[in-house]
Amino acid sequence: MQVSVLSTLHIERTFDMISGMTAVVDEWRTGADRACVPDVPPPALTADEVRRFRDRLLAAQVPTDATAQVELLTALEELRRADMAVQASVALELDETVRAGERAAARGGRTEERLGRGVPLQVGLATRTSPHRARVFLGAARVWHTEMPCTLAALRAGVIDEYAATVLVRETACLPLEARRQVDRELCADHGALDGVGVKRLVARARTLAARLDPAAVVARARKAETERTVTVRPAPDAMVYLTALLPVAQGVAAYAALKHAADTAPGDASEAPRPRGQVMADTLVERLTGRSRAADVPVAVNLVVSDATLLGAGHEPAQVLDHSGAHHGVVPAQIARELVACGLDEGAAWIRQLYADPAGRLVAATSARRFFADGLAALLRVRDQGICRTPYCDAPVRHLDHVVVHARGGATSLDNGQGLCEACNQAKNVDGFAQRVEPGGRHSVVTTTPTGHSYRSTAPPPPEPARPAVPDPVVEAESLVERAFERLLARL
Repeated sequence: MQVSVLSTLHIERTFDMISGMTAVVDEWRTGADRACVPDVPPPALTADEVRRFRDRLLAAQVPTDATAQVELLTALEELRRADMAVQASVALELDETVRAGERAAARGGRTEERLGRGVPLQVGLATRTSPHRARVFLGAARVWHTEMPCTLAALRAGVIDEYAATVLVRETACLPLEARRQVDRELCADHGALDGVGVKRLVARARTLAARLDPAAVVARARKAETERTVTVRPAPDAMVYLTALLPVAQGVAAYAALKHAADTAPGDASEAPRPRGQVMADTLVERLTGRSRAADVPVAVNLVVSDATLLGAGHEPAQVLDHSGAHHGVVPAQIARELVACGLDEGAAWIRQLYADPAGRLVAATSARRFFADGLAALLRVRDQGICRTPYCDAPVRHLDHVVVHARGGATSLDNGQGLCEACNQAKNVDGFAQRVEPGGRHSVVTTTPTGHSYRSTAPPPPEPARPAVPDPVVEAESLVERAFERLLARL
């Protein structure tokens, strides 16, 4: 595949700091347009050229005139969108290069589906994003270049952004090739028709066209979506979480309407402050799912990783929240962590397990002779990595406990040689050309080297800091919520 990319030679020749930033941006965009002319093959773009342009762009003065400032904002946004189009071209070329090399090395011994499995990880590391997002970006880039050229042209021209271009790929995924190309032409061939069109309107147009061109495909897609209904949870700010249900539209609307009706008809409680409708709906959801009469009475069934200073004293270091599988669900302030533990002790539902860290901040554990991580060692691994995949920039939950140096090559089943990975990263790191090693000293650090020779470091997050020896403060000790809960627990024995 031959993909044209952006040239910066014009920038190198004409940039003048006195002329201001707008001229630089316009010249970059003009260079992009010239690079698309098929009769003039553009020279290969290098990382050094891009970095020099970035440095000059950052050093330029921002204009003081409001009109020029608005024009500059528009030009910079168009540049950002064109840059994403170029990134798509480069990522796709990398994918083709890797696949060609693997195909030649395998000599027919590897199926086409297994080629390029490590490319999303390489793209994610290079762009400092998760392998999942890199995989989505690669898939969209392939469709833009092979099936939706008008969408790609609109992205290059800055008429739409990367998100809108990716959404168009998603909304036409169920269509046969000719129908997808027709949607592409009708929506994006006329750039003027896209002026003032937001993503929601663009999606509505795409869905309308898709339903008109191939209604059977749209119905089949909806039927398939029903089989993908699920419930997920993810951290939210301020010690909260988002509990999300993906449901068929009728069921989702009915569930929301039931919660809304329950909130509108709920009797008031004179002993409590009035709750807004949203709070009543949230409480009703928890009560109906858990079978409790009050949402606040739901027993705590989570793991809190805290320092002794936070737990027993007045420390302010937040606690890490993990579920039973070790998946990370955010952090909670120290005071809330103490309240949760104290409540658990009062209910007889709290267990406290002590972990040890050396002076460098590394958790300490024994080594196992077995290939698989035993329960205790596995729990330490999940605590150390805080339930998040150790691949740089990957935020996926840990699914696999993996050897850094594989067991077949003599890697020990130990805390030092272990790491938590998501399923996709665990599979990608085993592709030929990838290598990993543990860097000695300090907190646990893994260095990943890709087939191109680039290296990336992943350092484990610091464990909760233990309390430092100091003169006991009787006031602080007396005010410890957890210690008072311990006293109440012991009094009942």
